[in-house]
Amino acid sequence: MAKRDYYETLGLQRDAGEGDIKKAYRRLAMECHPDRNPGDEEAERRFKELSEAYSILKDDEKRAAYDQFGHAAVDGSGGQHPGGGFGGFSASSFADVFEDLFGDFVGRRNEGGARQGADLRYNMEISLEDAYQGKTTNIRTTAAATCDECGGNGAEKGTSPVTCSSCQGMGKVRAQQGFFTIERTCPTCQGAGRLVKSVCRNCGGGGRVSKEKQLQVNIPKGVEDEMRIRLTGEGEAGIRGGPPGDLYIFLRLAPHSLFERIGAELHCQVPLPMTQAVLGGTLEVPTIGGGRARVTIPEGTQSGQQFRLRGKGMPVMRTTGTGDMIVQTKVETPINLNDKQKDLFKEFANSEGTSNSPEAEGFFAKVKELWDDIKD
Repeated sequence: MAKRDYYETLGLQRDAGEGDIKKAYRRLAMECHPDRNPGDEEAERRFKELSEAYSILKDDEKRAAYDQFGHAAVDGSGGQHPGGGFGGFSASSFADVFEDLFGDFVGRRNEGGARQGADLRYNMEISLEDAYQGKTTNIRTTAAATCDECGGNGAEKGTSPVTCSSCQGMGKVRAQQGFFTIERTCPTCQGAGRLVKSVCRNCGGGGRVSKEKQLQVNIPKGVEDEMRIRLTGEGEAGIRGGPPGDLYIFLRLAPHSLFERIGAELHCQVPLPMTQAVLGGTLEVPTIGGGRARVTIPEGTQSGQQFRLRGKGMPVMRTTGTGDMIVQTKVETPINLNDKQKDLFKEFANSEGTSNSPEAEGFFAKVKELWDDIKD
């Protein structure tokens, strides 16, 4: 029976790239894997066919030969060959193919048991002024650090760990079971890939000890609430020579007594005496930078009216831009009036016309119309 074209087997065009080949094999192999189709001989045959095709097309030299001469070029490598398993594609060669595709999921070489240290989190509260100006500050953290006595290998000073003879430093051992290769953690070294015969007294063989250290943190201008700053390599030390983790500074902006931040804008609510709201004038307000700004209040200013001060807000990170400051008025009704003040208000009330309070007049006109409609 003529052998099926490898490109056709994987559903590919002959100009398919390396990534396309890998993607196609991974998808199809997972669909018909024997573990997903127990007892299905057709699925097993298809799975072997896919693996054979991939073993040739993933190799540039074998692929070039196959493209030129077809199956005849790869007999003994991937073609039918007596005594070579199915299609000359042995269980050991399949294990290499499967690890190449799915090694990221099932785990690869242990590399001596080295493992990256854990990342750490540090919560920091800063003021709105600090976020406006930027700040350099020092913090203290406690984390697992490399043991100075053993240099992190866990062995007593003057000695060194030895490679595990059971796994040859891999940290894992393999066992052949028919077509499949089963991989598990080495029981001798527990996955470390090496053995410590004389344990370091300082760290108890762990290669790490708890240490406190002081770090400098630069807070840039314009940082926002819940932003984080990453200090590379300042987390916990790695295990058995692995790289250290990172330290993440999580920022929280403390509430401010005058300003509310919305993005790059600063909002400030300013009480306005009724007389100033009526007659107009100039209002002086504070800015986040510690200065003062003047706001011109026109006659008849209403409560809730907003005034925009350009460039008086927060810096925008990584730019030269600055947000605006929004001043919102809150007209204050006078209290604790003396008799003279009350008489003046009564006099004004008696002389007040409809044009003095147009919104109130308009509202009550609508109310009157509603009541008239109800009566009719």
